[in-house]
Amino acid sequence: MRNISSFILLIVLTSALQSCTGLLTSEKTPEYVTVKGTQFQLEGKPYYFVGTNFWYGCYLGSPGVTGNRERLIKELDFLKSIGVDNLRILGASEETVLKNSLSPAIQKEAGVYDEHLLEGLDFLLAEMAKRDMKAVIFLNNYWEWSGGMAQYNQWFGGREIPDPANSNHTWADFMNFSASFYINEKANSAYKNYIKDLVNRKNKFTGNYYFEDSAIMAWQLANEPRPGQLNEDPKDIDYFYKWVDSTAKFIHSIDPNHLVTTGNEGTMGSMGSEEFYLTAHASKYIDYVTFHLWAKNWGWFDAKKIDETYEISEKNALEYIKKHIDLARLLGKPTTMEEFGLARDFELFTEGTPTTARDKYYSKIFDLVYDSAAAGAPIAGTNFWAWGGEGRPQREDAIWKDGDPLTGDPGQEPQGLNSVFDTDTSTISIIHKHADQMKGLRKEIIEVADNK
Repeated sequence: MRNISSFILLIVLTSALQSCTGLLTSEKTPEYVTVKGTQFQLEGKPYYFVGTNFWYGCYLGSPGVTGNRERLIKELDFLKSIGVDNLRILGASEETVLKNSLSPAIQKEAGVYDEHLLEGLDFLLAEMAKRDMKAVIFLNNYWEWSGGMAQYNQWFGGREIPDPANSNHTWADFMNFSASFYINEKANSAYKNYIKDLVNRKNKFTGNYYFEDSAIMAWQLANEPRPGQLNEDPKDIDYFYKWVDSTAKFIHSIDPNHLVTTGNEGTMGSMGSEEFYLTAHASKYIDYVTFHLWAKNWGWFDAKKIDETYEISEKNALEYIKKHIDLARLLGKPTTMEEFGLARDFELFTEGTPTTARDKYYSKIFDLVYDSAAAGAPIAGTNFWAWGGEGRPQREDAIWKDGDPLTGDPGQEPQGLNSVFDTDTSTISIIHKHADQMKGLRKEIIEVADNK
């Protein structure tokens, strides 16, 4: 009897071990977004998407003073329900004396981190993974609203930042000060230390290191890095090229799984020069190219004068998109339009105010992007600016104050200026329709490939 019992026990143990082995081997291998020619690939098939800017996601995910995880979960569920599954998010912010800048910040000082905000990023990425969403994470900022390059220069140079909110300084002063970051070796060393710490961070909720997290699509060098002031004579442009190339190379050296791109606006963020844009993005360490589109900021559109300015804004916007698709084709890389937006009619900010110009603008842009992608052009997706969700301005002047709910507009801008609220039903319907089209395009390609 003992021999039979031992035999039966051996069979049971062997079966159990086989079952465990099956569970282990059946675990899904992480699928990263990759690049093949001028197309993104996911699971071996072309990847198209509709996305948004959701820079404040880690702030909502934080267990600290800015946190609201219940809201974050609701926002992600809503976005997923309308087909928006690619989020461009902030992965770095620096505490600064700049008037119009985020506080708290992820870096309280160089190398000293706010663990609550980093845990917020952990939580955001964990929740995105549950919903098969992809994140594009920017790691610095040319502009003042999250500290960024200017603050690194102040930490490692000691010079006073020419704050554009101060009447004694101009935007030109600030922009060229920010661009001097590219030649500040000590500042860049600290910046790379932060990148290394983030890439090697272990997510508290998933147990995954960031470098192995398939919820991340790409790392971005910065939000809108420019070589200097727009339309000024180029100064030390080679320093900008070298910074792009060396920083992208560094990120790839510590993270072989994820894509790297710049976060640049296109020719408007390259001193108006196609040559500068093409040269910066020709680096073999830049996997795909980006461009942004700002009709108001570039002097085309006035929401208080829609009849006089809308048509030329639309014309210029469509031409700008076509030009950057052509530039991506020249580079042989995919491109994304990762920022574009338009103010509500008459530049109102509150819920329920009309969005007729925005809706028409979104429709025209989405139609062009879909038609281009369907024809094989190297454009794969868009991220509108920005998702405001259930956030709302809290006062008549729409100025953000500590404790107010976050919207898609940074604190230096009127809250609701470019945000899409969760009650903007006409705009949401347009976004949802476009998301279905882009996903349908991927589905059609997969079905054709499967039938071959």
